[in-house]
Amino acid sequence: MSFAKGQELLKLAMMATGRSGVSLEEIVEEWGCSHRTAQRMTDALQAAFPQTEAEDGEDRKRRWRIHAKAIAPLLTPSAEELAALATAITELEAEQMTAEAATLRQLQAKVRALLPPGAGTRLAVDEEALLEALGHAARPGPQPVMDREVNAAISEALKGPFLLRITYRRRSQDKPSERVVAPHGLLLGVRRYLVARDTAKKGARLQHYRVEEIYSAEVLGESFEIDPGFSLRAHAEKGFGSYESEAQHGEVVWRFTPEAADHARRFVFHPTQSVEEEKDGSLLVRFRASGHLEMCWHLYSWGRSVEVLQPAALRAMVQGHQRDFEALP
Repeated sequence: MSFAKGQELLKLAMMATGRSGVSLEEIVEEWGCSHRTAQRMTDALQAAFPQTEAEDGEDRKRRWRIHAKAIAPLLTPSAEELAALATAITELEAEQMTAEAATLRQLQAKVRALLPPGAGTRLAVDEEALLEALGHAARPGPQPVMDREVNAAISEALKGPFLLRITYRRRSQDKPSERVVAPHGLLLGVRRYLVARDTAKKGARLQHYRVEEIYSAEVLGESFEIDPGFSLRAHAEKGFGSYESEAQHGEVVWRFTPEAADHARRFVFHPTQSVEEEKDGSLLVRFRASGHLEMCWHLYSWGRSVEVLQPAALRAMVQGHQRDFEALP
């Protein structure tokens, strides 16, 4: 057996340690292989790990399971995996998501405690070298100041999910006011927004609350049900950044000059975007989103290298504010 096939077999064994085991359909989806190849892989799994159990579920699908302790000695983490974990902790701390960073630190400590004798020193050297290289990758720029206690309360409420009592100030308010909200998710960007529903407003749509304007937050003991069909990813796609407005939502079309087209191709401006090259070499980028102000902030950095074709309101906002810069974003 080749080294690559050995790695794939170990990956399959790891999938089989899940509570529900692994099915042929899941193998086909993971490896993009045929049904027959998936069957051969389960045969190899049973040959390599005789303790593999095969059972037919209520859905009449056969699933293969292995007790985690059977392959635990083979699952020593790599230096790359340890470095990625440490980098994730650093990124969470940079985003001031201290509760999540603390949880990952606990996981990091558990993983290190389970390392086989002698492996820890070798991995530590490799991990240190990787982290030194990755240390050059940081997110510069200004960030809003966050409250640790507010962050921790939001994190706990989202896990429940539990209702959250917050003291919040809108831009139009001189003083913050108290309200009870049902948190559905958190949007990260230049600013962070808590996606939540105000429980005092019956039938109200989901709103965005700027986290830096939440002065206090208390997790309540009352749980609630997330709106049926809600998807944070789909909700986030309604906006260009972390701001979303139903009134602004619509088609957006930008044209990048031929000189900037190659550079623009290396950007994903929005998950729903499509691109089209014109005869003169310019590039059309189309997507559907809201958040004209955040679009303006980004478009300014492209100077006169981009032209707004749609919507008209956005075109009017950038008109007269574009200039030539020495470099593109």
